[in-house]
Amino acid sequence: MRDPRHGEFAPPTEVWTGRATGRFQWLLALIGAACMALGIALAVDSAWTTDAAPLAMAVVGCIAAGLLVLFGTLAFVHVALRVDEDHLEVRCGHIGLPRRRIPLSHVAGAEFAPHVTPRHWGGWGYRWRPEKGTAVVVRRGEGVVLRLWDGHTFTVTVDDAEAAVSVIRDRLRPRPHAPGTTH
Repeated sequence: MRDPRHGEFAPPTEVWTGRATGRFQWLLALIGAACMALGIALAVDSAWTTDAAPLAMAVVGCIAAGLLVLFGTLAFVHVALRVDEDHLEVRCGHIGLPRRRIPLSHVAGAEFAPHVTPRHWGGWGYRWRPEKGTAVVVRRGEGVVLRLWDGHTFTVTVDDAEAAVSVIRDRLRPRPHAPGTTH
């Protein structure tokens, strides 16, 4: 941002926020809830008259699989991106976990990615691929690709990713030093 009075860059003060939501994952969450319901139904209303071990394994297996699918999908139903003057923060799901906070001083650049898909990253969620870096993918569509100074990349799907890239690039510009300070 330019300060119109002095023609210098002024430090940005506003906070940019964006988010993205994946609708398909609600279907997976329903499947997880159905697995849990099946496990509970087996435990409560069982006509099993022989050995109890297979019944216990079925109940525990259904409930465990249901919990894993339910919580695993709800954690990545949406992602929120927040950019303030010093950091970029990515929060996933309803509880905000997993969360990643990246200081803008660690960011070398930001690029707009028009087509980020779960297929390219191996599915939804928090992903790492050796040749591509790390990503938070909650849906197919546009995203932000951060190039970090350590050589890694971090990709996140977010609505209005072009605006996010613009805000990040503005905050990466060198800021003027306060009067009277030395390097």
